[in-house]
Amino acid sequence: MATEQRTTSGQRRDDEDMRLIARIRAKDMAAFETLYRSYHVRLGRFLLRLVNRPTLVEEVLNDTLMVVWEKAESFNGASKLSTWIFAIAYRKAMKALRKQDDPIDDDTIEERVCLDPSPEDDVSHHRRRALLLEAMTALSPEHRAVINLTYFHEMGYREIAGIMDCPVDTVKTRMFHARRHLKRRMAGELPDWL
Repeated sequence: MATEQRTTSGQRRDDEDMRLIARIRAKDMAAFETLYRSYHVRLGRFLLRLVNRPTLVEEVLNDTLMVVWEKAESFNGASKLSTWIFAIAYRKAMKALRKQDDPIDDDTIEERVCLDPSPEDDVSHHRRRALLLEAMTALSPEHRAVINLTYFHEMGYREIAGIMDCPVDTVKTRMFHARRHLKRRMAGELPDWL
């Protein structure tokens, strides 16, 4: 039942995305603002976990959505709109990371672990999430992206491969190595996640 509800709500979101992108192609600012609000939080979480630099997140997010506005006609419908947008965000984030000279330690990562707590979240959920996010900081950006998109955005390997512009087997290999690293780092703290 829950899977059916998720599928139905996901289909509604996809249908709404398609209506919005059609209007954005016609330079409908209201449609763009609706899409922006719809993706802002999700993309922000994805980018924060990917780049580990809060100062870059808003810049990359805005650059990503500017591409959506300016290049809406280049979306050909071969994937879901979310896949196209996340792929743009991923490429923009990787480019921004390459431009950064000095690595910046984020001393506030533990304070920002859960960006959108829900009423049913309990202490153990926060602890597991904190341990996972802390362990993820040691991964490469590519490995972090695979874990992030799989566990936090519930995307499949094919969709992730589309976002990261690589073969599905590369995504599987990155997941294998990332999971192995996380298991070692977490010493059995999250066996049910991995």
